[in-house]
Amino acid sequence: MVLNDGNRVGALNTEPTANPLANSGMDLKKIVVAFDGSEDSAKAVEVAGELTLKFAATLKVVHVYSSPFVAFTGPAGLPAPDIADLEAAAKDRGQTVLGRGLELAKRQGVTASGELLESSSIVQAIVEYSSTEKADIIVIGTRGNTGFRKLLLGSVSSGVVAHAECPVLVVR
Repeated sequence: MVLNDGNRVGALNTEPTANPLANSGMDLKKIVVAFDGSEDSAKAVEVAGELTLKFAATLKVVHVYSSPFVAFTGPAGLPAPDIADLEAAAKDRGQTVLGRGLELAKRQGVTASGELLESSSIVQAIVEYSSTEKADIIVIGTRGNTGFRKLLLGSVSSGVVAHAECPVLVVR
């Protein structure tokens, strides 16, 4: 292999490894995978499922949804809008998305449990949940449903990598 400055270096093993964690000494017992329904998060569930089977670990599929509550600052005396139906619909949609993630894990032969988290910060919810659960690793897709499809690393996955207390595996 030749570097940009023309210096030669030793041979580089470019063959893909079947298991990148095989020689890491990691013992994975608790795996958290973030699922938002996107294609990349579906791939993350697939990889998390493989790790779960390989390490005989437990798998938690998490989905974070935001409350549709919007602060109302109208003229004094107007009643506050009733958002209970909107909140229920957001929670139901979140439960549906989480169910799809659990179904993906089940298709791999993995028994996973799920957690529906409500938060205005997806990153904070995933990081705090993983910390509370003492996760050994977080698996997350590169880009999700946040509208930042042109970024190489999505804002959520980037935030989780920056703030998580445990290793994070980003899948694309």
